Amino acid sequence: MAGDRRLPKIAKGARDCVNGQMVIREKAFSTIANVFKMHGAMALDTPVFELTDTLKGKYGEDSKLIYDLADQGGEPLSLRYDLTVPFARYVAMNGLTSFKRYQIGKVYRRDNPSKGRYREFYQCDFDIAGDETFGADFEVIIILIEVLDELNIGEYEIKLNHRKLLDGILEICGVPSEKIRTVGSSIDKLDKQTFEQIQKELIDVKGLDTQTVEDIGSYVKLRGHPLELLSELRKEGSQFLTNDSSKQALNDLENLFKALDNAGCVHKVVFDLSLARGLDYYTGVIYEAVFKGATQVGSIAAGGRYDNLIGDMFGRKHVAAIGVSLGIERIITIMEENQKIDKQLLRANETQVLVSIWGDDKFLGLKLVNMCWNAKLKAEYLVSKRQSKHFAHAKEFGIPWMVIVGPLMRILILEPSMCAYSILVEALDVIGCSRIGTHHKAADCYTKIFKSILAQIRAQGSAEK
Repeated sequence: MAGDRRLPKIAKGARDCVNGQMVIREKAFSTIANVFKMHGAMALDTPVFELTDTLKGKYGEDSKLIYDLADQGGEPLSLRYDLTVPFARYVAMNGLTSFKRYQIGKVYRRDNPSKGRYREFYQCDFDIAGDETFGADFEVIIILIEVLDELNIGEYEIKLNHRKLLDGILEICGVPSEKIRTVGSSIDKLDKQTFEQIQKELIDVKGLDTQTVEDIGSYVKLRGHPLELLSELRKEGSQFLTNDSSKQALNDLENLFKALDNAGCVHKVVFDLSLARGLDYYTGVIYEAVFKGATQVGSIAAGGRYDNLIGDMFGRKHVAAIGVSLGIERIITIMEENQKIDKQLLRANETQVLVSIWGDDKFLGLKLVNMCWNAKLKAEYLVSKRQSKHFAHAKEFGIPWMVIVGPLMRILILEPSMCAYSILVEALDVIGCSRIGTHHKAADCYTKIFKSILAQIRAQGSAEK
């Protein structure tokens, strides 16, 4: 009934993407995938839903953000929260001991939507399973740098810490072992809240005493150049050298920082002791990329080492792993803003030739567009007696060539300049056909000429690439 009709609307935390948005999105996906492939990664696709038991207990306090599907008498299922746990499940299920993979897919979180934060969004992940050396840590950081540089989004920094160093800090400050993970989750909020707010939570909610919280604050406020801050933390008499967790972390970080320094990119990294990464499965190096430009979107990539997830949580043999996940929706938000600022022209399609049919006879126009397709050119046709409609369409979508099939079989091939359309070939009689005869003869005559024109267009397109 008409009274029951509802206006169409999209759910909160989701969005439709079209035209220029899809151009930017596809460019980003292609750029990221090419970097991943350069490092020997293979593509993997996993279901958007997993068994609820597979996901529960892997994300700490963020487990409340998991979307559970309605029980319809089958297995309890939930939408995937990230791509890491499904990857770990795949490795464990198939008994793999070594696997370098990338995956681009949607994930789902029952979060509060905001600018750059959605409930359904893409992640782009790269992971290495079966390598517990610092070489894998180094490669993942390098991949993150390469991706962000290739995307050309602007200034960013990569904050880096070590989960065992954070554990060591909390042990040194007197945090009970059973509270280390939950305290770490509070510290992880320092990029969004002041330490005074975190301090209140640690005392009132987590039950720590004031002195312990003040001691934690003196450490987590430390950040700086990786090699310089590392040297400070390893000075003689440092408490970090008497704690097993922090001592191992500093040794791991020394190797990583030296490798990054030798590669000439340690300056891209900030050693930040406040970085916690609230997910329970991290065991070693952790990192987070933050955009430093005008568009405020927060973290744009994050990851770390999770050596126990595959073995301990899935009851299989130990397989060390490390990875990085790019928050592609936030990166795309930055790219869209940059496009507006730079006033870049984005083409929503890749059409090279528009065959414009002005007259009543469509047969020649359809033959010409089919010749384009056979020549592997990207082409489309438009039928309308309104000439302005054809030019408007070509200009709107930035189509570089027009083939106009007009009344009396007159055919124009136009190439748009920056400001207007210049006539490249006015009509067939200009290039050798003094008169246009019957439909059949005109089409046959034009076929030979059009083939040479197609070759020119194809060559021009190849040169522009």
